[in-house]
Parts: sequence; structure tokens; C-alpha cells
Amino acid sequence: MLRSTASILVFLLPVCVYGQVNNRLKVELDSIYRVDQVYRDILDSPQKKDSLARAHSLSGQEVDQRIFDKMTEIDRSNSRRIKQIIEQYGYPGKKLVGSPTNEAAWYVIQHSEDISRYFPLIEKAGKSKEIPYTLVAMMEDRLMTERRKPQLYGTQAACYPLRDTASRKAECFLWPIANPGEVNQRRKKAGFSTTVEENAKRLNVTYEILTMEVLLKTYNLGDSN
Repeated sequence: MLRSTASILVFLLPVCVYGQVNNRLKVELDSIYRVDQVYRDILDSPQKKDSLARAHSLSGQEVDQRIFDKMTEIDRSNSRRIKQIIEQYGYPGKKLVGSPTNEAAWYVIQHSEDISRYFPLIEKAGKSKEIPYTLVAMMEDRLMTERRKPQLYGTQAACYPLRDTASRKAECFLWPIANPGEVNQRRKKAGFSTTVEENAKRLNVTYEILTMEVLLKTYNLGDSN
């Protein structure tokens, strides 16, 4: 009877034992990551969007809005669950759920409104090698753009309309970088294998050195600036 009870207790433990991966949590986080990406993949695929538009007799703008609304709904649901997981386990990193599942919670936070709240936890996870440090750098850059400050690693692009035109068409650019002459050294130290110029090309923008002062004078960011 005692042996049976002990077996039940071990089975119910919600954390990894003796350094083993928590497989139940790993499966859940893998599912959360797939759901996080599914509508973003559609938004990034003109062919998939065109197919949906034809199938449902919708305009391209209507398809974009429906996808965005569904993506926002999923992001909020995922954020609630990740909050619960972090409260129970701390950041679910490499030791707890293995790799690449250790990146799943990062993606949810990166797509949420909670970056400022969780960044210290993400930074700690990066320094302890629970997640790749490149993810820390990307989230720090995102946080800087939210605060209307220069980014450090050149990972974030943005799209805004020009101030001096009536057109609402957005122009995309790489967000300003602090000390841009040193950005590639910072990228290399953080673990990136590409230069800022190569990353800008991947983001489909032209890399130009841009200051915050010029940015605020040139683009309409839709706020008091």
C-alpha cells in the first residue's frame, strides 16, 4: 500500500525530477507555440491570404482584419496560460522542457503587452543559458521601441506613415540604433550570426542610420511625439 501511494505521489509531481524534462509541460508548450505561429504564418503568406479571400469572398483587407482579430484572441489566451506557468515554475527553460520548447514562452511574451513585466525574467533566463541570449537581445530591442528609445541590436523594424503627406501608406524602416558603429560587435557578442545590414535585408528594409530626433520629425507615430 505504501509503495503504491509513493508511486502516485511521484506521478503527480508537476516538476521535472532528477533533471529530467517535464514532458507534460513540454507537450503543452509545443502546442502553444504552434498556435502562436499559425495565423502569423498566414499573414506572411500572400498565397494563403489570397486563397482565404477567394474561399470566403472577402477583400484582402477583410482577410487581414479577420486573421489579426483571431491572432489577438489567441495571443491573449496564450498570455494567460504562460502567466500561470511562470507563476508555478518560473521561466520554463531548457532544463525543464528541453530545446527548442524553451523558446515557446518567449514567443508568447514577445507578442504580448507584458514585455516590460517579464523582461527581467527573460534576461535572467538568457544569462543562465536557459534560452539563447539572442532572444534576450530581441526582446530588449522590442522593449526599447515600445519606450520610443533607440534599440541596441538592430533586430526591430517599424512601419509608419510620413508626417508631411496626406497618405496613410506606411513606410518601413529599421528602428534607430544606439551607437550604430558598434552594433555589429554587440550582435556578435549576443550570439547573432548576421550583421545588422544582413538582418535589415531579411526584414525587407534598407539599413540607414536613423536617429530618434529624425524619426520623430519624419514619421507619424500616432502619439504625442
